[in-house]
This record gives sequence, structure tokens and C-alpha cells, in this order.
Amino acid sequence: MAATLCHLNHGSGLKKLNDYLLNCPNITRSYQLSPLSGAAGTRRYYNRICIRKLEVERQKGSKCCFSRCRAELWDNTYKEETDYISRATLIWRAIKLPIYSVALVPLTVGSAAAYFHTGLYSARRYFVLLASSILIITWLNLSNDVYDFDTGADKNKKESVVNIVGSRTGTIVAAWLLLALGFMGLTWVAVEAANMRSLFLLASAVTCGYIYQCPPFRLSYQGLGEPLCFAAFGPFATTAFYLLQSSTSSELPITGTIFSGSLLVGFTTTLILFCSHFHQVEDDRAVSKMSPLVRLGTKRGSQFLCALTASVGKLVVSFAEENHKDKTKIFMAKYYCVRLHTIFGAALATGLVVGGMITRKYAPNPILL
Repeated sequence: MAATLCHLNHGSGLKKLNDYLLNCPNITRSYQLSPLSGAAGTRRYYNRICIRKLEVERQKGSKCCFSRCRAELWDNTYKEETDYISRATLIWRAIKLPIYSVALVPLTVGSAAAYFHTGLYSARRYFVLLASSILIITWLNLSNDVYDFDTGADKNKKESVVNIVGSRTGTIVAAWLLLALGFMGLTWVAVEAANMRSLFLLASAVTCGYIYQCPPFRLSYQGLGEPLCFAAFGPFATTAFYLLQSSTSSELPITGTIFSGSLLVGFTTTLILFCSHFHQVEDDRAVSKMSPLVRLGTKRGSQFLCALTASVGKLVVSFAEENHKDKTKIFMAKYYCVRLHTIFGAALATGLVVGGMITRKYAPNPILL
């Protein structure tokens, strides 16, 4: 019993001594050599001292190694947290609410041009067309996510609707239902306005959207997405909305005013699509999606964007020049283009409305249908 207790106390003492030595690395220890006499005893004590020092140093090294491992673990955890995007943020990005300005601006500019020429404006038609256009833009976004998911272009795109929802079939079914509802609304307004030419233009715009992304065409993979976007939202959609604001008794002529306005709207809309590729160039190149930015590279692409927006887009220019290599930051470039597109469209529409009011200064008030 006594031997056992002595053994336990001896172990506890060694543990305390070990902890004390680790916490006090600069301690100076002195040893009394009197219990043993001669060279053999001295060597034995010195050997014990050296062995003990080696053990202490080894344990210190283990502690330093643990500290390094903990630091590496912290760095990796921090990186994971930095790369983490909350689900709410992903849903907001998937909805792409600012992108719906591409439905609002062509309609507003087209209606303003019609008011400029005739003084007529139908609020009911405007809002039916707006709702229908939003449904069709939603079809574009959803179907684009589905078909890019099929090709693998959206494999690393966290905000893809298919990746968030987890159902390709549900997403594509919802997309085509929204297209059907949206086109029904457009058809209803065209029939009410007795203007089939406008319906043909709108059908052409939808066709551009289809061949842009849907199989077997997928012309966006050939780098033709931007020209198709320009035609769809510019000459086709803007001109069609202009014609749909005419009265049933007379059809509006296609003048230089609406044609020029539609070209400008198509141009600013195309800038949004162009900038949306900056942060996914590597993924597009991996699946042979040869968008203009894949062909040009982000550096020359940013310079090309600067040339296109030199007169009106200083904010877009500076942002693209400074951040074209940073995927996280350049993601916001398309939203700067949305601002440019919206402000430019609002200014153009305001100019047309004010111009129409001035030319009819002494005419009767406009008719609201």
C-alpha cells in the first residue's frame, strides 16, 4: 500500500514539474552532486539532466506544431466562411429582380414614343404588357439556368435556380408555363389594339430568346448571344410596344424617333448581358461556351466595355477596369449596367414625353384610355 502511494505521488510530482518547465522556459536549475561521489556519479546526473532537457524541448516542439496546425485550421475555416454565401443571398441573386428592368425600359420608351407622336396613352395596356413581359423574362432566366445546368456551365454557379431548388424538371415546367401565360397577355393586347404587326415583332423577340439558349440552337455558345439580345429588346420589343399604344382606328408609323430609341435601348440591354459573363469565364470556357468575354478575355473585355460606354458609363468603366480579375466583385458589374440601362431609359422616355407635351402645348389634354 505504501509503495503504491509513493508511486502515485511520484507520478503526480513529475507531471507538475513537467507543466512548470513548459510554462517557464527560461528557468535556471541547480543540482547538488553530493549524494554521489566520483566521475561515474557526475556523468549519471549530467545524463539525466540532458535527457530531461531533450524531453522538455520535444514537448515544446509538439506544442509549437499544435499551434501551427491550429493556425492552419483557422485559416481554412476563415476561407470557407469567406466563400460561404447565405441562402437568402443566393435566392436574391436567383430572382435577379434588378434584371427585370429589361422588361420595363423597352415598354416605357415605346409608350413614351407613341405619346410623343399621338398624345395617346393606355395605362391598362401598359400594365398588362408589363406583367406579360415580366413573365417572359422569368421564362428566359429559368430556362437559361436549366439548359446551362445540362451543359455543365452552371456547375459552380451557386445562385442557379436548379442548384437551389434541386429539381430540373420542376424548373423547366414552371418556365414554359410562364412563357405561355406571358404570350397570352401579349396576344390579348395585340388583338385589342388590332395590330398584328406588333404581335409578329414580339414573336420575333421571343424567338431570339429561344434560339439564344434552347437546344438544338444554343447560339449563345457560338458567341451570338449579344446580337440576339440587341435585336430582341431593341428593334423588336421596343417597336412592338410603341405600336401597341396606337388606337384601333389608325396605326402608328415607324419613324426615325422610335427606330433610334429602340437601337439605344437594345444597346444598353446588351451591356447587361455582356457584363454578366465576367465572373464565369472559366466555367463557360470549360463547356465550350464561346461568349464574347471567353474570346476576348476579361482584360480586353473590360477595355471593350470602356470603349462602348466611354460617353455615358464612367462608373461602369472604372469598375470593370479595376475588378475584371476579381470574380466576387466583377459579379456586380451587370448591376451597374442595370442602373445605366434604367437611368438611360428613364431619361429617354422623359425626353419623349416632355417633347410631346411641348409640341402639343395648345392642343387638348391627352386621352387616357
